[in-house]
Amino acid sequence: MNLLTRIRKFLHWETTPKPAITLNSELYAQLLPFRTPLILIQLCMLIGTLGYVYIEHYSLMDAIFQTGYTFTTVGFGSLKEGEFSAAGKIFTITLIIFGFTIFTIAVGIVVDVVNKGELSKILKERRMLYRIARLKKHFVVCYHNEYTLEVTKQLKRNHVPFVVIDPREEIHKWAKESNYPTYLQAEPHSEIAMLKAHLASAKGLITLSDSMADNIALIASVRLFEKEHELPRPYYIISSAESVSDVEKLKKLGADTVVSPTKLTAQRVSAMAARPDMENLLEEFLYKSDNPLNMEEIEVPKYSWAVLKKLRETHLRDITNTSVVGITKKDGKFITMPKGDVLVTSECKLLIVGTQKGINQAKELLRRREKPKELKFV
Repeated sequence: MNLLTRIRKFLHWETTPKPAITLNSELYAQLLPFRTPLILIQLCMLIGTLGYVYIEHYSLMDAIFQTGYTFTTVGFGSLKEGEFSAAGKIFTITLIIFGFTIFTIAVGIVVDVVNKGELSKILKERRMLYRIARLKKHFVVCYHNEYTLEVTKQLKRNHVPFVVIDPREEIHKWAKESNYPTYLQAEPHSEIAMLKAHLASAKGLITLSDSMADNIALIASVRLFEKEHELPRPYYIISSAESVSDVEKLKKLGADTVVSPTKLTAQRVSAMAARPDMENLLEEFLYKSDNPLNMEEIEVPKYSWAVLKKLRETHLRDITNTSVVGITKKDGKFITMPKGDVLVTSECKLLIVGTQKGINQAKELLRRREKPKELKFV
C-alpha cells in the first residue's frame, strides 16, 4: 500500500467510481475528424519556425512568435516585418494562405460535427453513466408507462435510487417531464444496457411492460447476467402479468414477485365493498409516506444472540417499542400473531410493526452476537 493510498484511507477519500461502459471509443470517433487539422497546424508551425530561422535568421523564440501570429493572420508589426527579404515575404504570404485554409477547414469540421448532434448526445450520456455509476442498491426500472410513473414516485418518496431504461427516443422528453434523476435510452434486455445501468451494484429490477415477451426476455437476460458475472447475491426481480397462467410462467422463469393489476384491482374493490373502514385504515397505514408507523420484515442472522430464545425473552417490545405480528420460518411456514413462547430460530424473519426508529433499533439488536446489556433493565 503506497503513501497516497494510506492518506486516502485515513481521510476516508473515495475515488470516483467509473462506469463499465465509458463511451470513450464513441467519443474518440466523433473527435477523429479534428485530427487532420491539428496535424496540419503543428506541421505548419514547424515549417514556419524553421523557415524564419533559415530565411530571416530569427532566434528560435522569435521564429515561433512570428510563425504564430502570421499563421493565425492577426497582423504584423512586432518584429520589423518591413525589413523582410523577397524570399521572406513570399514565405510569409504562403504561410498566411495555408493558415487561412487550415482554419477554414477546421471551422467547417466543427460546424458539421455540432450540427449532427452526435457529440452532444454522447457527452450527455457519458455524464449520465458516471452519475449512475455512483448508485448502490438501486432498482433498474424497465419501460416507461403509467405503472412506471407511479412506481418511481413511490421510490422517490422513500429515497430509493433507481434508473429508468426505455429504448424509445421519447425517453428524454418523458424523463424531463417525469423528473427522472437517472435514465437511459437502450434495449433493457441487452447486456450493454445492464452494464450501463450498473446492474452489478443494483438491488433488483422492475419490469412492468405491457408485452409479456418483453418481461420474459428481461427476466431470462438478468438471470443469465447473474451467472455470467458470478454475483454474490441474486437480484430481486418484480414483474407484471395480466393472467394467472402468465403469473406462474414468469415465476418459473425466475421472477421473485409477479403483480397482476387485474387481480389486485379486484381484491381492493372487493375489500372496500366488504370492509370499507378496514380498507381505509390499511390505506393510511401502508401507503401514506407521513405515517409515523411502519412495517418491515427483519431476518435473524445465524450468529444472533436471539437464536433459540423464546420471543418473550428477547424483550423487543420493551426495548424498541415495536411489536412482532408475524414470523416466517426458514421452511416458509408463516406464524401469525406469535405468542411469547414461540422460539426465534436461525434465519427466520420477524414481521415487525412500529416507528422507523424502533424498527432500526430492533434490526441493530437482532444483529448482535452477544446478549445486549439493555436486557438487564427490563
